[in-house]
Amino acid sequence: MDTAKLLLRSRRANQRLHSLIPGGAHTYAKGDDQFPEGMAPVISHGNGAHVWDVDGNEYIEYGSGLRAVSLGHAHPRVVEAVRRELVRGSNFVRPSILEIEAAERFLATIPTAEMVKFAKNGSDVTTAAVRLARAATGRTKVAVCGDHPFFSTDDWFIGTTPMSAGIPAPLTVKFPYGDLEATEKLLQGGDIACVILEAATQFEPAPGYLAKLRDLVHSYGALLVFDEMITGFRWADAGAQGLYDVQPDLSTFGKALGNGFAVSALAGRREIMEQGGLRDSRERVFLLSTTHGAESHSLAAAMAVMETYVEEGTIARLHELGSRLAAGVRAAAAGMGVEEHVQVRGRASNLVFMTLDEHGNPSPQYRTLFLRQLIAGGIIGPSFVVSSALSDEDIDRTIDVVGQACVVYRKALDAGDPTAWMGGRAVKPVFRQFA
Repeated sequence: MDTAKLLLRSRRANQRLHSLIPGGAHTYAKGDDQFPEGMAPVISHGNGAHVWDVDGNEYIEYGSGLRAVSLGHAHPRVVEAVRRELVRGSNFVRPSILEIEAAERFLATIPTAEMVKFAKNGSDVTTAAVRLARAATGRTKVAVCGDHPFFSTDDWFIGTTPMSAGIPAPLTVKFPYGDLEATEKLLQGGDIACVILEAATQFEPAPGYLAKLRDLVHSYGALLVFDEMITGFRWADAGAQGLYDVQPDLSTFGKALGNGFAVSALAGRREIMEQGGLRDSRERVFLLSTTHGAESHSLAAAMAVMETYVEEGTIARLHELGSRLAAGVRAAAAGMGVEEHVQVRGRASNLVFMTLDEHGNPSPQYRTLFLRQLIAGGIIGPSFVVSSALSDEDIDRTIDVVGQACVVYRKALDAGDPTAWMGGRAVKPVFRQFA
């Protein structure tokens, strides 16, 4: 791809984005600073696993919608479910019957949960879980897994990141994933309302870890919260809690639940959830009360997603595609002798790639080089997270492009400097103190 000729409209569109929207995107992870300089396409539309930019270039897309689009764009069943509701109105003065149907469908899918409340984004429901845990325990501090990158845009979490400007010191502490001894030391300090983590990320939990963590947390009177934004509807139909057979007190879902439509969920044990309801004698919790939380079009989309997962065997398909892609990428890297530098990690349904320098350290410079080669080859995405819409031909094409990228990677390693292949400044971390 000759980006000087083929991304002119995208470059102009990026300039307009920055003049109108702080950061040039409504999600920092979609910012053009996450892509090589001059190679941040602005998307026109998508279908299945493919997207087209405003310049007319077509790409195979990975990590769609920050891992939210697991069935592919404009999935027919989801589109039809939403279309049926469009002419029936939305957002009434009383609950829609869809709220019952969606809740029943969700709780049948996630049998470890007893009640559910829907919202629009992940931050709302993780913050609601924290608020509910504080009310239920009478404590204030939150323990978050320091090995996991993101839980909420709200103060209790963002205050722990380098982007803490404008936020008072949060009542939040961190614990390392898999380390029960270190977690217990935090719990011994007292005042911990809840422990929140992703049940798994790039690596599988050690056998028994999650169950032992639950028992440890409960022994100190705190609650266990699973953030299933990513693991939900990717690890298994019933999420990581279903796969690993561990019931948290509260859990949060989103992303793939709506296949791109805005819907999230707070789920949990009835005795805890009811404190945010109207049938409990305890002091009331202002749990989730949002104008658009149960908007019917997104609930219809969520129900269609859950039905599709069961009837089309989506989880198995995601794992099949991811396994094939991971094997191909590893073989391509090994073929150029860069297997120690270009690595694929994670569960097959949630693959990320690592770009390591000559010393084996994560390198934004080599990531820039690698992303540049992928985009030039018609592959776009911050990860290799698959959607079920990918075809075998898409996977083969991706492996071919990765192979070409590894040729350039090898040249840069041999030269001891990737600068000549970066095309400009390096990509940047999302969480940084200054722009």
